[in-house]
Amino acid sequence: MELKWTLLLGLFLPSCSGCLIGLKLVKMKCVDEDECASFPSVCGDHSVCVNTHGGYYCACDPGFQKSFPTGPCEDINKCISFSGSGDMDFESSPGPEAICEDIDECKDPDVCGTNADCYNHPGSYSCKCHQGYSNYGNNQSKCTEMNCDQFKPEPDAGHTPEKLKQLMSLLMNSCESLDDPQGEQITAEKLLENFCNSTDNLLTNGNIADGETLSQFLDTVENSMRLIGPQLKEPVTRMEIHNTFAEVAVTRNQTPPSGRVILSSDSALFNTSWETVVGKSYPGFAFVALVSFKDMNISSDQFHKISRERSNDIERNITYQLNSKVVTVVVSNPETKRLSEPVTLIFTHTKERAESGSVVYSCVFWNETEGAWSGHGCKKAWSNGTHTGCSYSHLSSFALLMALYPVQDTFELVLITRVGLVLSLVCLFLCILTFRFCRSIQGTRNSIHLHLSVCLFIADLIFLCGISSTYNRVACAIVAGLLHYFFLSAFCWMLLEGVQLYRMVVLVFHYTLKHLYMYAVGYGVPLIIVIISAIAYPQGYGTDRHCWLSLDRYFILSFFIPVCIIIILNCFVFIITVWKLAKKFSSLNPDLSKLKQIGSFTVTAVAQLCVLGGTWVFGFFLFQEKGTEVMLYLFIIFNSLQGALIFIMHCLLSKTVRTEYYNLFGRMCPQKKKGEYSTSQSNSTRKPLRSDGSTAESQI
Repeated sequence: MELKWTLLLGLFLPSCSGCLIGLKLVKMKCVDEDECASFPSVCGDHSVCVNTHGGYYCACDPGFQKSFPTGPCEDINKCISFSGSGDMDFESSPGPEAICEDIDECKDPDVCGTNADCYNHPGSYSCKCHQGYSNYGNNQSKCTEMNCDQFKPEPDAGHTPEKLKQLMSLLMNSCESLDDPQGEQITAEKLLENFCNSTDNLLTNGNIADGETLSQFLDTVENSMRLIGPQLKEPVTRMEIHNTFAEVAVTRNQTPPSGRVILSSDSALFNTSWETVVGKSYPGFAFVALVSFKDMNISSDQFHKISRERSNDIERNITYQLNSKVVTVVVSNPETKRLSEPVTLIFTHTKERAESGSVVYSCVFWNETEGAWSGHGCKKAWSNGTHTGCSYSHLSSFALLMALYPVQDTFELVLITRVGLVLSLVCLFLCILTFRFCRSIQGTRNSIHLHLSVCLFIADLIFLCGISSTYNRVACAIVAGLLHYFFLSAFCWMLLEGVQLYRMVVLVFHYTLKHLYMYAVGYGVPLIIVIISAIAYPQGYGTDRHCWLSLDRYFILSFFIPVCIIIILNCFVFIITVWKLAKKFSSLNPDLSKLKQIGSFTVTAVAQLCVLGGTWVFGFFLFQEKGTEVMLYLFIIFNSLQGALIFIMHCLLSKTVRTEYYNLFGRMCPQKKKGEYSTSQSNSTRKPLRSDGSTAESQI
């Protein structure tokens, strides 16, 4: 994870090793470099080096201070060696024999501020805060106002979840104990653990359901960090419990810290400066906290403000989704509504998707006043498929929204679709006439082709006229249901052709399927699938963009699963058929003419399977969120030309059908000589395909 954030932050703070400044490359991973150990003299004399993640800072020894933030520590106390303790402050009296005397720090009215009483001790002092103020156990820090009432649930907040009330009660007791030294004390680390457990229970049980509850919850999180952060003893504290992650950095020193501070989790990275964390006043300590929540159910109603800010979004049917975990950032600076320097947050996408014409990312924060997400004061710096960098001019709870724009069909796409479908309808109509009235090819296999062409003709006609009828929900659902039925029916008839070929080769050559059985499979099975699908999820027919099957609840699988089963069965049947044909060709006395004709039937059947089945391989991506434009064009082109390909395979490439066409043209053009057709007619006579009223397939 450190390497991931390092590479991302390399856009802002690159280093020669490929890792972020303050990190070093160890076994192909960027880990924190302890500058204090690597460079013992980095802070100079009379100072202590404190290592932090990705950096360090220098704290002057007692009796020394910096004349400016980045300068060396200068001696202001000659009596450190006399006192023998860094916690005791003395000063040397003038004269040849210096005498160290206690410094009365309380003479300085600003040492404890106006909200505390200063008490001088030999070599030290302490600040006792007034009622309602606290220095959070740092008795030499200034006291800041502490409002424990903020943890009291509002009187009319009857909808507040019980778990949230328990958390607020726990925090209130801890807050009151700071104001009462005699009260029961709880360590900051234990309080942070209780906080994480409580928030985890809240999120696991799905209690954050509406905007008002979410505002109350996030407000409690911010107040909790302001209570817990100053009490933590370690420079950096990390805690993770299931759905809640918290990382807090704390510094205590007489002088304000400087430099960068970076906090990170698996979902976000926060980068700012200590100057921003401290603000205008420095009470002797500073902290910054990053809290992220893994599973937070956000209602779609909470995205309405974004739509109102962009007034045309509703008209364009733009929808929003969270594509990151919700992150709360809290600093000791009380003035965070307008920061002097923007802060940076890098979000990890929960769904790995790059920006495109249909996907746009927005950096947002939770506006408690509006009870919704807002983009004011938020700016997107960069984005790729996995991460997005945001800058904010204020602090709050943040997230990354993914705006889904409906893809507009281009003029070229519409033109290709309409021209291709019209051509397909013409070719399918010719196929229907041919299979119905061409007497020389009548048979079971021809009947299957006839019904297959009828189903595709009706499906293409409905697709051409009704696929975009989304303005009427009922009509759109009917169109989607009919498309579902007739496309499935076409695949069922294709399965029957494979079964017929299997019977012709493997079983008895003259054995044919009964029409009743064929109708039951070709029309009955799709009807059962559609009825069950409609009963199970009637809202699945029709979407906002197309009159087709919805992606919700994986309803689209009610079409693709039967199609995949049919394709797999047909492939299995064709493999057996080809294997049996090969064995018959290698037998001692093969009937070559019959076997070659069955082989020709098998080749066209396999080609037909590739045309119909292969088309829907591309069609699977047509209505998907991640469907590419290339897949969209391939589907439209192949689907639009299905009728033309079937006409070519079963009509134009069939010698028998071509002969019938020649005879038909001869009758339609009597001015031509009959001799022009005598050759083809005689050939047809010499090689009859049927006799005694039986079909061609029966003869085979």
